Amino acid sequence: MKCQRCSKQATTHITEVLGDGRYEEAHLCEDCRKKYLIEVSGKPKAAPASEPANGAEPLVAGPVCPNCGLSYTEFRNQGRFGCAHDYDAFKAELLPLLEGIHGELRHVGKVPRRLPQLQSAEVELTALRRDLARLVTEEKYEEAARVRDRIRQLEQGEG
Repeated sequence: MKCQRCSKQATTHITEVLGDGRYEEAHLCEDCRKKYLIEVSGKPKAAPASEPANGAEPLVAGPVCPNCGLSYTEFRNQGRFGCAHDYDAFKAELLPLLEGIHGELRHVGKVPRRLPQLQSAEVELTALRRDLARLVTEEKYEEAARVRDRIRQLEQGEG
């Protein structure tokens, strides 16, 4: 699909809900998207509920990365992180987002057949250690002993 403003390939598709079942779509390239966001942010709008209407300084919604200065709101609007530290800075907000998208917070799907045995064992060891800690906390000592034995078996390379 081509950009609505120039002839480049459209990479961003924006749907703005106007209310009463009406909406406006925009298909834009990266350059036109930046211009569009500037134009949209310059339009006078009613103040959102998070902004005070009495002219006081607006509240910052969500955390800000200390390394690149990107706010969580900017990330949600742009769909891109500013740096690798954003994963840590926005962890509390990202976990529910990822769980909503994927249904899980950890990988539970297939593993490539060519995955080295060592790496496969490391993945199992990590899961077993987590299970062991949980079982001890829950005072399920018999199950914890079985898990401990399996961990020892994997650590000694007996697979």
